[in-house]
Amino acid sequence: MIKAWKRFAQNHGAVIGLIILLLVVLVAVLGPMFFPQSPWRMVNRPFLPPFAVDGVPLGTDAVGRDVLIGLIHGARVSLMVGLVSTVVALLIGVPIGALAGFFGGWVDDALMRFTEFFQTIPSFALAIVLLAIFQPSLFYIILTIAIVSWPPVARLVRGEVLSLRTREYVEAAILSGQTNLQIILRQVLPNALPPIIVLASLMVATAILLESSLSFLGLGDPNVMSWGYMIGAARTVLRTAWWLSFIPGIAILLTVLALNLIGEGLNDALNPRLTRRSE
Repeated sequence: MIKAWKRFAQNHGAVIGLIILLLVVLVAVLGPMFFPQSPWRMVNRPFLPPFAVDGVPLGTDAVGRDVLIGLIHGARVSLMVGLVSTVVALLIGVPIGALAGFFGGWVDDALMRFTEFFQTIPSFALAIVLLAIFQPSLFYIILTIAIVSWPPVARLVRGEVLSLRTREYVEAAILSGQTNLQIILRQVLPNALPPIIVLASLMVATAILLESSLSFLGLGDPNVMSWGYMIGAARTVLRTAWWLSFIPGIAILLTVLALNLIGEGLNDALNPRLTRRSE
């Protein structure tokens, strides 16, 4: 673990990404404590540009709401959507991939055909269809993003388990009388964690982008302030009040960039053979 952290720290981009992400998390956790005002409250006249009036440094939106307050409260929702949907996708994809890779045969065929069924439909199109069926609430947005995100997890875990199930320690566990479930949980999955962790960091970024895209199309939760909602609400005034989309867009850009940099650093740290830097 110490060696992995040292390799991670040697990646300057990953360190910068970690710092940015920690700042975003601090804003999401502590921001509402320092700015407890409702992000839906009107504070001034609409369409105030940034730094034009004291008290509203980032201006106001189309109905006079404080953009800074919305940005702070939206950080918590956007991060929650990304993290929770990723966790749910992992809870679906990891067991399916592990069972398919460990047992093989008809179990592998059945589970992989089920996985391929979801992969034949473009994820964004499937998300739109699911939200058109369900109501666009935060719960269903998280569930929808998880449903379209789990197939790559299943395929990755299957590939890792296929390469691990023939290792000596797995055969030793079989000879010692451990059950299949014990072997999967104690021997196989712990050794398959590094690529799963790397993929999870990238999935959080993808989930944030997907939520923003759905909100831009009007399929976000209209009762919850998120960065995606802020961009979607300002899509009709892109020319006259560009900052209303630009400011939350920059927040999404920095967060997604940070997560991708962290994912790259984790890949180098947890898979040292794949590192692109010379020792």
